[in-house]
Amino acid sequence: MCVCVYSQVEERHDIRHYLQVEVQPKASESEAINPQSNYSKCFDDDGRLKRTGTFWTATSHIITAVIGSGVLSLAWAVAQLGWVTGPIVMLLFAIVNLYTSNLLALCYRTGDPVTGQRNYTYMDAVKANLGGKRVMLCGLIQYLNLFGVAIGYTIAASVSMMAIKRSNCFHKSGGKDPCHMSSNGYMITFGISEIIFSQIQDFSHMWWLSIVAAIMSFTYSTVGLGLGIGKVAVNEEVKGSLMGISIGTVTRAGTVTATNKMWRSLQALGAIAFAYSFSLVLIEIQDTIKSPPAEHKTMRKATLLSVIVTTVFYMLCGCFGYAAFGDESPGNLLTGFGFYNPYWLLDIANVAIVVHLIGAYQVFCQPLFAFVEKWSAQKWPKSDFVTAEYDIPIPFFGVYQVNFFRLVWRTVFVILTTVIAMLMPFFNDVVGILGAFGFWPLTVYFPVEMYIAQKKIGRWTGRWLGLQILSVTCLFVSIAAAVGSFAGVVLDLKTYKPFKTSY
Repeated sequence: MCVCVYSQVEERHDIRHYLQVEVQPKASESEAINPQSNYSKCFDDDGRLKRTGTFWTATSHIITAVIGSGVLSLAWAVAQLGWVTGPIVMLLFAIVNLYTSNLLALCYRTGDPVTGQRNYTYMDAVKANLGGKRVMLCGLIQYLNLFGVAIGYTIAASVSMMAIKRSNCFHKSGGKDPCHMSSNGYMITFGISEIIFSQIQDFSHMWWLSIVAAIMSFTYSTVGLGLGIGKVAVNEEVKGSLMGISIGTVTRAGTVTATNKMWRSLQALGAIAFAYSFSLVLIEIQDTIKSPPAEHKTMRKATLLSVIVTTVFYMLCGCFGYAAFGDESPGNLLTGFGFYNPYWLLDIANVAIVVHLIGAYQVFCQPLFAFVEKWSAQKWPKSDFVTAEYDIPIPFFGVYQVNFFRLVWRTVFVILTTVIAMLMPFFNDVVGILGAFGFWPLTVYFPVEMYIAQKKIGRWTGRWLGLQILSVTCLFVSIAAAVGSFAGVVLDLKTYKPFKTSY
């Protein structure tokens, strides 16, 4: 247990104190030889409160970020690509994400990976290693992507909440009532819950929410997998084809033409890319890990385990979902089982999805919250509204610290994402666009460029060429996925009415 004179004051996480520790001392040679001497019982090597994160908390954060609503669209994605291309594409995305995440983890500290200056956010890492206009570009892409993820998760949560209501409606009516309903009320309900949870101060205070969310992700993924296996067993056949959805197939969006098939195949790339998107919060997760041992070593192990676990789940859910439904694979796996028995099992799975998305929403939005609050505190350092923390005693909980700017800004953010989700509730299209928009720059380009700069890899060397080929290839994949996803939005808008979407 950490005991020191100033512990009660320092643990307030006051924003003014946060701004006073920006200058980080460079480790001396003796500290590099014996890093343990640079640590105290209460503070880390940069003067901040000691971190307590471990391999397991980092793994839970990553799994919470990775296994999100993206897993529900994988059966649909495999259906567009077919039995050959679908699994291969998923495996390739997993390998690329694992490799570039390890590169990014090495950039958490500038210079020496053990004693170098810590970078607290993704943008800090880009600033320290690349600098210039690329810092602004990185911030714009990262925070727009985080904003989009919040919208996508709001849509996905509302779909699952409606699935619970519809499954019970179908059960009561024996399938006679179509049970159509609007998604707006469910999006508002999800938004209200996120307003409450968004008042959690930062990553270090939400480890418990990530663990609960990770458990929920395994719950609904397992249910989806089990139902897919069960449907294959009942059908006594494996549906699908080697090349994916057939031209001429009638879907909810219309008959599939040769052009539609091309757009849908490209959109599937974006859906798979989105399913693996966690690099944009990797540095923030790594900043919660205690040291020694070096953070990048713990993060490498956590990333490896997380990617292996999620890839196995993705392969099973995507492939068994496709085997069960074939060309009719739904955009959301757990809304495609007909809402029949066992309806209670579907309800459990969809409740797990909603609980998981509540946690995942916070994992992705915390970096954006922290950026805006830090910038505001630097802009208005003397404003009590922006910087002051007020203690509010809560029975059976302890003291909760309220910052009025945090309360207002985070509430407005959640309201805005909820309204946009109500305006444009196209789950698969939004997922594809987000995956395409964030995959190349955040998962590949910046980690590769930062690694090259940090390791001082010379131009036109074999290693440099290999990294550049990887980056350019992933750029083309992102462009293709973006084109397909925007084409999907155009098709959906033809039959769309704002705020009147029903399922």
